[in-house]
Amino acid sequence: MQAQTITMTTLREERLSLPCANLGTENPLPFFRLPADDISMSVDVSVDEEDRRRLGWRCGHRVLPYRLQDGFDRQLEDRDIQVLILENEHLCAMVAPGLGGRLLSLFDKEAQRELLDRNPVFQPANLALRNAWFSGGIEFNVGQFGHHYLTCSPLFAARITGSTGEPALRVYEWDRVKCFPYQIDFHLPPGSRFLFTHVRIVNPHDHEIPMYWWTNMALPENEKTRVLCPADTILDTDLDAPLVARSGAPWKAEGHDLTYGCKMPRPRECFFRIPTAQRPWEAVVEADGRGFVHVSTPQLMGRKVFYWGRGPDGKHWQEFLSVPGRAYLEIQAGLARTQMEHVPMPAGETYEWTEAFGSISVDAELAHSQDWAEATGCVEVDLVARLPKRVIHSLDACFCQLAKQSGSNLLARGSGWGALERRRLAALHLADNIPVEFDFGETGEEQRPWVELLEEGYFPLSKEPGHLMTQPEWQFLLKRSIMEGRSDHWLAWWHLGNMCMENRDYVGARQAWESSLDRQVTGWALRNLAIATARTSSPRLSASFRMKPEPPSTDAAMLLLRAWEVGPRIAPLAIEAARMLLVTKQHERLSTFLASLPELIRQHERIVLLAASSALEMGRLSEVEPVFHRHYVSIREGETTLTELWYGYYERKLAAGKPVEEALRNYVRKEFPLPVHLAFRLI
Repeated sequence: MQAQTITMTTLREERLSLPCANLGTENPLPFFRLPADDISMSVDVSVDEEDRRRLGWRCGHRVLPYRLQDGFDRQLEDRDIQVLILENEHLCAMVAPGLGGRLLSLFDKEAQRELLDRNPVFQPANLALRNAWFSGGIEFNVGQFGHHYLTCSPLFAARITGSTGEPALRVYEWDRVKCFPYQIDFHLPPGSRFLFTHVRIVNPHDHEIPMYWWTNMALPENEKTRVLCPADTILDTDLDAPLVARSGAPWKAEGHDLTYGCKMPRPRECFFRIPTAQRPWEAVVEADGRGFVHVSTPQLMGRKVFYWGRGPDGKHWQEFLSVPGRAYLEIQAGLARTQMEHVPMPAGETYEWTEAFGSISVDAELAHSQDWAEATGCVEVDLVARLPKRVIHSLDACFCQLAKQSGSNLLARGSGWGALERRRLAALHLADNIPVEFDFGETGEEQRPWVELLEEGYFPLSKEPGHLMTQPEWQFLLKRSIMEGRSDHWLAWWHLGNMCMENRDYVGARQAWESSLDRQVTGWALRNLAIATARTSSPRLSASFRMKPEPPSTDAAMLLLRAWEVGPRIAPLAIEAARMLLVTKQHERLSTFLASLPELIRQHERIVLLAASSALEMGRLSEVEPVFHRHYVSIREGETTLTELWYGYYERKLAAGKPVEEALRNYVRKEFPLPVHLAFRLI
């Protein structure tokens, strides 16, 4: 898209034609959160008490009431997506409200160059909280540690009025996990060389909630790309190593300058510790001194850089997410010092701040100086000249007032869940603390069963379970309806069990699902009982791929097989059953089960990998070798399944029936390197 000749700020809608993979359908099986809210962190003694105080706090993975988005493929077809273009004399910004409000492009019209890493394709991969995630542009992550729930989903978008009467853009939604509204207002005043976003998060509750925000900016990377930030200390890790505090900028690790991503042999992330009195900013400069800068008001205190590194795994991931030959890094900004933590947001509190995004052009020699004060100082001088602190603070005060205005017209529609919450509050005559300017419209078909429960006192029976709710307030309404006999059927009991399980009432969950089965035998309830059984005998079973699960009771596997027999006969359920048979080492039963599956499901890559893992353990190497010739879609960031199959195959092949010794393991890793198309492990 070529930027138009503009003499004032405009906002318009366009259709962007882009090669897109199919996102597919959502997984209807609920993915329950883990028993612990917090995660443990490996931290070096060099990290002081203040920086480690909240590390891991409330970072336990959780998804519900959202459903997983794991049905995507890698078949690119040209599709038109809605984009909203905010443009003035100097910049042209492109926002995709249907893709989480992602800023896809920020084009510098004077320099005639794209400032961001603009992905030429939409290719989801398994990196987000709900699985599907895509790279490029600027992503806004809110609510929970990880890439946010709506990164591949629509947000509301509305036209608002800017600081001088010009058009501006708002995207907003309702977070279903912690139940709060948030908005991002995009401002591009006439004559401005910076795009501004003003973020507003509201806690409408009478209790504290753990809050998370990180703005992730993808930028082109080459051998001369350098990241600058006015920090005197960093917290550094190469993902598998403990978090280490390093002073003495520019920092080095393993002999490499951490401000140049091209020198990193592996993926790495560094959190900059900016002094409290210092204006927070982060910049990326190229060999000629040109680049990109991000600056914010003090509320957004955290800064980070993430490098994929120059190893085969990082290189493969970048091309897997886009097209061959592309390389990018991410600079990021957040509410906390690191990403592996939340901040406690008090009851009734509102968080607001302003961010600025724009180009930078500084003396190249200074920007690449080994004198850190000299390198960062040249950026500071440029910022003082082009965006003085008083100006951004003045704009922030103005944007705070504008954030309370209602949109003049709706440009894109999000979900009906915010409207459902308003409807609940009204029906129960409760105070509605959601600001009126959050116009969530009306509820839709997805919310219909819950509207009937709320207003008719009855949860309708249907063949498919539909969308879930996990708020305790809905649990009370559903349980009352069941106890009063108005919703005493399998589906209502199933939903009640989901609510109990997600809120860690494991006894209540099991009782509800057993009651569901008493009304009607369904695979939905049998499957959930299997999850509860596995959790009871092995709480670590559903932990992340980095944790090795302990063998659960074989009862869980039998319940999953029974669930498959009853139905639904869908790929996610077949995968869960096969995985449970594998971890309980029921290899012959697994082989029988796999042979009985429909051909389309049997060829699903997850089923293929589970079959290969079983064959490897049984010594049937001829059944393992074909998996190395496939290309994969669903491998999780950092997952080692393919790595273990590859090395395990050659270890057993060379051992020829004898025990595999350490010397042989080392030999295999040296002489049989993992092929690039299988490199997803990030080590």
